Amino acid sequence: MDEIEILKAMLRSRSFENKLSHMFKKGAFYGTTHLNIGQEASHVGLIAGLDDKDWIVPTHRCHGFNIARGTKPEKMFAEMFGSRYGVCRGLGGSMHMTEISTCNAGSSAIVGSGVPIATGLAFALKRKGRENIAVAIFGDGATSRGSVHEAMNMASVWNIPVLFYLENNHYGMSASEKNAISTDNLSLRADGYSIKHIKIDGNDVALVRDTVAKARKYILENSRPFFIEVDTYRLCGHSKSDRLVYRTREEEEMWRKKDPICRFSSSLIEKGVISEDDYHRMEKEIDEEIEDAYIKAEAEKDDALTLRELDSFLFAPSPISRNTKGEVHKASYRRAIYEALDEILREDASAFLMGEDIGLYGGCFGVTSDLYEKHPGKVLETPVSEEGFTSIAVGASMLGLHPIVEIMYADFSTLASDPLINHAAKTYFMSAGQLNCPLVYRAPIGSGTGHGSQHTANIESMFLNTPGLIVVAPSDPYSAKALLKSAHRDNNPVLFFEHKGLYDTQGDVGDENTYLPLGKAIVSEYGSELLLIGYSHAFHTAFESTEDIRERLTYIDLATISPLDKDTIIGYASSFDKILIVQDTPECGSVGDSVISLIARNCNGRKDIRLVAARSLPIPFSRNLEKNVIPTTEEIRKAVFELLNA
Repeated sequence: MDEIEILKAMLRSRSFENKLSHMFKKGAFYGTTHLNIGQEASHVGLIAGLDDKDWIVPTHRCHGFNIARGTKPEKMFAEMFGSRYGVCRGLGGSMHMTEISTCNAGSSAIVGSGVPIATGLAFALKRKGRENIAVAIFGDGATSRGSVHEAMNMASVWNIPVLFYLENNHYGMSASEKNAISTDNLSLRADGYSIKHIKIDGNDVALVRDTVAKARKYILENSRPFFIEVDTYRLCGHSKSDRLVYRTREEEEMWRKKDPICRFSSSLIEKGVISEDDYHRMEKEIDEEIEDAYIKAEAEKDDALTLRELDSFLFAPSPISRNTKGEVHKASYRRAIYEALDEILREDASAFLMGEDIGLYGGCFGVTSDLYEKHPGKVLETPVSEEGFTSIAVGASMLGLHPIVEIMYADFSTLASDPLINHAAKTYFMSAGQLNCPLVYRAPIGSGTGHGSQHTANIESMFLNTPGLIVVAPSDPYSAKALLKSAHRDNNPVLFFEHKGLYDTQGDVGDENTYLPLGKAIVSEYGSELLLIGYSHAFHTAFESTEDIRERLTYIDLATISPLDKDTIIGYASSFDKILIVQDTPECGSVGDSVISLIARNCNGRKDIRLVAARSLPIPFSRNLEKNVIPTTEEIRKAVFELLNA
């Protein structure tokens, strides 16, 4: 950008937001918005110092970044109207304006969580050999988030080419930095991560541009992150309903005198680059341009996507997953997963495995074994930063890498829930199909190891009600390998839960040509007296414990527990009067609850349905109590015979 283009971008941002604010007050728009009036130098200066192919992840205060990057105001207004002609076809709104044509991955409305996502984008750029960086944009309030610090640490340890760009406008919503932050120089926090840093006047657009350009050069030449803190101020409220009761009018007036547009335009007039008349003419033309963009968007504001179109943005299209069989050999559940990982890392240059202690240690449960040596540079050991490295995996997947995340214990998924639920599951939807997240998240569930309550939960139910996630929980070595290979080929986030109690079980395992389709239950037809439904360890227990009467039963191993294979469940349940469902999780909000509801709503006739589930307790340490909190062989057999004899 030259100086005139910079001034125009700042004026365009100001005019757009003035119009937005005015129309919100008139009730023209639904929802909310977060304006950046007064911060235009920070936004435009950043973009002016970058290359067009550098990626950005803005905050929810994103309009200035979009405009500086070249997003058309008409498309932004259309997005605010919820129209199909919006930047994200009306699915993102003010806080999620993704536009991949301008290398804008979309802003994060979760304060601070966009920082590790941007770090993941930068990680992908480096891994692909691109001479570009990604920018993690965040505010002073976000510096208190753990995810920001996890990202900074990993960026430094892994030499990731990311620019940490802190817009310090001195308020995290209404909280003054004086009351919420332990330092008056936030850039100094980068010292703790051995990251070079600088603090500058964020209302001096030329200084911002030049500083960013120098930082970018440093990042690429040294393959190191950099941290810039820009000192700025929003001359408006946090959001449309903010009455600004938390700051003084004197403070606001002081910052109005530092208005970045006035400062820059005055300097250009003083240098003779433009005249005062030129400036006012430019201001008027841009106001007219913004008004025209609004009128065009308003004319089509009611043309929204249909519900059917909405459904198409839940999951990204993936290769057709078929049931294919190759040669079969005997192996353990643990070995089956190892083989799948080995084949994936060998066959796919974009794949990599990341997690804690998965290198020389071989993984907490020995699954990764010697993969660290067999696939140099593709098995990446992480710090203890579940939210951070899962977020980095999400960001990396957005640019076409295929990460496989290993979490040491599924209980720790509570730490990784933000990137999984708020980003991986929603990115394809919020961006209206512009970005997707083809990643696999592996985590061991279940008890039987004596590790106590915080290392033994069957936590998979936590993710069942999150549209956009595929949740898989295999019950035997064959399905474990075949489903993991299919999960890797899918273009959506797949949560792959491995039960610790199954790792040593033996069974048939397919070769590299063996796949099972995601979303399809596995049916074993032996008899017609009772239908037994389950998944993971509980299904294995039920299948093994009924071996002597197997000819009387038909079994459904759900395998994929979200989304459920409704057609198979309904189809078979319609033919049975007696149905038993088994699971190692408590009943409330569980897979079993969902299956019972599905059958009750869709199958005619009287059904005798029973659910054998875990007690509604955390898993205790005591060996005997631990064993009996989940369904035992005896409980399952008792329920089976009670149904058969009823």
